[in-house]
Amino acid sequence: MPKFLVTGAAGFIGSTLTAQLLADEANAVIGLDRLSDYYDVRIKRARLEALASSRFTFVESDLSVSNIATLLHGVAGVFHLAGQPGVRPSWGDSFLTYVSDNVVATQRLLEAIAAADAPPRLIYSSSSSIYGDAEKYPVSESDLPRPISPYGVTKLAGEHLCSLYASKRGIETVSLRYFTVFGAGQRPDMAFTRLMVKMLSGEEFFVNGDGSQIRDFTHVTDIVSANLAAYYTAGASGRVFNVSGGSSVSLLEAIRITEELAGVDARLTHLPGALGDVARTGGASDDALDVLSWKPRVDLPTGLTEQLAWVAANLPELRRAINN
Repeated sequence: MPKFLVTGAAGFIGSTLTAQLLADEANAVIGLDRLSDYYDVRIKRARLEALASSRFTFVESDLSVSNIATLLHGVAGVFHLAGQPGVRPSWGDSFLTYVSDNVVATQRLLEAIAAADAPPRLIYSSSSSIYGDAEKYPVSESDLPRPISPYGVTKLAGEHLCSLYASKRGIETVSLRYFTVFGAGQRPDMAFTRLMVKMLSGEEFFVNGDGSQIRDFTHVTDIVSANLAAYYTAGASGRVFNVSGGSSVSLLEAIRITEELAGVDARLTHLPGALGDVARTGGASDDALDVLSWKPRVDLPTGLTEQLAWVAANLPELRRAINN
């Protein structure tokens, strides 16, 4: 029975990926998460409860200090999604947490893999934040990374560590740069979940900036399929791939689509732009198509319809998480 290690298994993407792995009855999964309080831990625990299976083992642990070697016995592949998210909170003293969770934890995981008797392939979750304000769009993997937030700096450092250990220690790594992930289960601090909760509750939704900022939205199931493609595709080791949904629209346009789907007008209040937020994201995924045979399947309206139904079904819990 193939066994996989998923770090950050209680998170939005990690839990969705774990569920997909467990859908194949031939697979077993070890899920690791430190259950940080970045947002309501009850949401994370509910995700873990939904994953309950004789083929799923959960380990509450911190990669930056834990004994990782014992977790790798018999593991065929590692999906490394654990990390501290968020551009805006990564400034100031909080940066120490980002370094620990995104850089130190990744380096320790790579060291443990390199020392294993049968080193598993590592799929690393990176971010479009590494590009910063690019000179042209869509950005490609060969464009110069210029992160404009401490968070982006730590995600780029993780990428460099993966490429380094692939070239100098001989382990197999693939890094995936995600572009704004959405869908059912999205974190309560992310824009679409907050927007939908506020709309359905008749409350104000605060927009940082004028709403003209453009994002390349990617559905979580497409992110999951990219991870699986990166694991199963030979010849991808040491590579970095954009994983972008191709639906680049402004925040105001995304809000308009959501209003039409919900049949509710959003009450918008504009705030100054947030430090570290880029004006635009948009990625070319040609390499992912050519090498991994991957392309996005879920368009923005379809994914928003699904997410809206999920938010409506879980409104009290999400409202509590957002307003606390």
